[in-house]
Amino acid sequence: MSHLVDTFGRVHDNLRISVTDRCNIRCYYCMPEHATDFQPRSEILTFEEVERFVRVAVGLGVKKIRLTGGEPLLRRDLPVLVEKLAAVPGIRDIALTTNGVLLEGLAKPLYDAGLRRINVHLDTLDRERFRQITRRDDLDKVLRGIDACQELGYGPIKINTVAVKNLIEPDIVPLARFGRERGIEIRYIEFMPLDSQSLWDLNRVLLMDDMIAMLTREIGPLEAIPDQDPRAPATEFRFLDGVGSVGFVASVSKPFCLNCNRIRLTADGHFRYCLFAIEEMNVKAMIRGGASDAEIAEAVQANVRAKWIGHQINSAQFVPPPRPMYAIGG
Repeated sequence: MSHLVDTFGRVHDNLRISVTDRCNIRCYYCMPEHATDFQPRSEILTFEEVERFVRVAVGLGVKKIRLTGGEPLLRRDLPVLVEKLAAVPGIRDIALTTNGVLLEGLAKPLYDAGLRRINVHLDTLDRERFRQITRRDDLDKVLRGIDACQELGYGPIKINTVAVKNLIEPDIVPLARFGRERGIEIRYIEFMPLDSQSLWDLNRVLLMDDMIAMLTREIGPLEAIPDQDPRAPATEFRFLDGVGSVGFVASVSKPFCLNCNRIRLTADGHFRYCLFAIEEMNVKAMIRGGASDAEIAEAVQANVRAKWIGHQINSAQFVPPPRPMYAIGG
């Protein structure tokens, strides 16, 4: 079997697939309230095209898949795609990242299709603050979706929280307590320069060390979990009292680029070796243009070989990607 290895020796076995660029909430730090620049449906990869690419990727060593968006639960018949991908020999793990608004009704069909791991994006447990951040009044729906997943036996369930400074501080501790009560890991993600409105500024990033200090002060001491996978995006800690854990995706303050094992496929069929990549490879054009599996595999390998050392967010050389997060895939 070939492997996806870049010139820095990083082996890539984790594929993130966006199934749509559309979303049913409007987090102000992600997209404008009246976003209209979504791809026409004819430009979005079909399930069969996604499955074909996954089979090619498995032949190159990919073992894990995460489905993202936009909001992936907006994609009609998503459980059908999950079932297709779960049946691909070599795929060991399928996960999903969602805002949870539609999760209550889809949790069981997705579970029956083979999905077990799920991350729910949730920045606050306060209804008014949820409405302020997302411009929607859907907090109760999200919480019911989490309840449904717990009742079905999903595991692990994780909550993703974007840490924007001077916004999210009141929610850091309540979310951690919610996670401790429910057996859910809260993952705090440092605010990254991927919004569509150029709101990002380094001074608006709530840093991992500051969040750890808040949790230690309000709940109790934390210790790093031993023997963590160095290629995982989150650094995980557990509370010393033995109740619960939290994770931090510190892409800004503590970049993990040198251990990165992730590659990405956008909803409109472009392959990216990094979330922050400036250039993309048009896989859809190859698939729809009659390219063979071998030709697609060779192009993917060449793309990964050209992967840069890292995104350089903290340097003067940093250039934001030309597409926002919802168009790339979370």
